[in-house]
Amino acid sequence: MAELDIHGVMAELAKRRPIFHSEADFQFALAWRIATTRPNCEVRLEKPFRRDDKTRYLDIWLPTSRTAMELKYCTRDLSVEHHGEAFALKNQAAHDLRRYDFIADIVRIESLVSQGCASSPGYAVFLTNDHLYWQPGQPGTIDEAFRLHEGRVLGGALTWAKHASKSTKRGRGDLLSVRGSYELRWKPYWSLPGEHGDFRYLAVKVE
Repeated sequence: MAELDIHGVMAELAKRRPIFHSEADFQFALAWRIATTRPNCEVRLEKPFRRDDKTRYLDIWLPTSRTAMELKYCTRDLSVEHHGEAFALKNQAAHDLRRYDFIADIVRIESLVSQGCASSPGYAVFLTNDHLYWQPGQPGTIDEAFRLHEGRVLGGALTWAKHASKSTKRGRGDLLSVRGSYELRWKPYWSLPGEHGDFRYLAVKVE
């Protein structure tokens, strides 16, 4: 089976669904798009994998190609109507935790590939209308190591700043080890009316 063209899929999806109510809505729509446009491509949602005596779930699993996919959909406040359907997105904030979680997705896919549980490549996709994810931030923040801004080369051992609180780090550990090297390039997804109507996505091809 040919390698998944993630940018082609996202471009097709944007024409039909430029905005989503939630991450689950995005997950289902992307999975449905892959299943209905790629011949002989089966799709599973929330595929369980056992690791370190814990069961973790992949957002999307393509069993034919053994492709692992993780998704993030992080929003700023936006109320808009599209094709007669009303959308009211919330300001989710917590940028530090969401950046960490996305990199943890990459590490998880790397691990599945290295252990032979999934084939290379896998994909981690981050869709947002919040410019604070793709723009560089101020130095010295607790999550500086986890920044996802345009042009950054992500890789190596990443950890919280020393002044990060225990409550911030709770359940997220002190270190993420990214085996590969990934240049982060944000792509335009769709633009809608409103202050936060500019949607962009980051698709990391994990090998």
